[in-house]
Amino acid sequence: MSGPSEGELFKKVMGDAWQNLHPDIRRRFEKNPAPGQPLYYRGELSELSSSRLGKVLGWITRPFINGALIPHDDHDFPVDIEVYSRPNCPHIFKQRTYRLHDRKPIRFTSYMAESEKGEVLEYVGMGLGMKLLLDIREGNLYFTSDGYFLDLFGWRMPLPGLLTPGKTYLCHRNDNPQQFNIRIEIRHALFGTTFTQVGVFREAAAPDTDKDTP
Repeated sequence: MSGPSEGELFKKVMGDAWQNLHPDIRRRFEKNPAPGQPLYYRGELSELSSSRLGKVLGWITRPFINGALIPHDDHDFPVDIEVYSRPNCPHIFKQRTYRLHDRKPIRFTSYMAESEKGEVLEYVGMGLGMKLLLDIREGNLYFTSDGYFLDLFGWRMPLPGLLTPGKTYLCHRNDNPQQFNIRIEIRHALFGTTFTQVGVFREAAAPDTDKDTP
């Protein structure tokens, strides 16, 4: 039995606009990772960078949401992505393993969920999450955060924008049926860009058993 897919959630939220997405992107997100049968993507980040404020926030939040805000600068290193579902759970989980040069791998897992109002929410750990707005430009998919929140026993408490890393912007741009590129920027209203990630990814088979556990 198939599990949930990000595509099902995005299609529901976007309505008819979903058809304006490039067919390769629609196909990619419509794949349903059944429990125990994850989807794998392998890629390389050409840029990973953070500002001084970003580095401070990365180190402060590391014990709670390790990997969500990486306080390092690096380039041209591999990243593995695993997209999976869990039995009797409506959420989509995405685990990223960053293999920076001369450092232990950094592993970060987030999950997508639908709010009671039909909004797209991404949770990054410890109840911290953000609401995402979806947009299509030239067939490519764009995500923009629309506020951070702390989920306390099912109640979402909004966080002041100035006390967060900044607004998140993500572009999923199609290259070909097997490859896409990603650009992520987090921009603070007062301090400018705090984090940047740029990379190219390809669909992949299941990886070999990992010996370098983070």
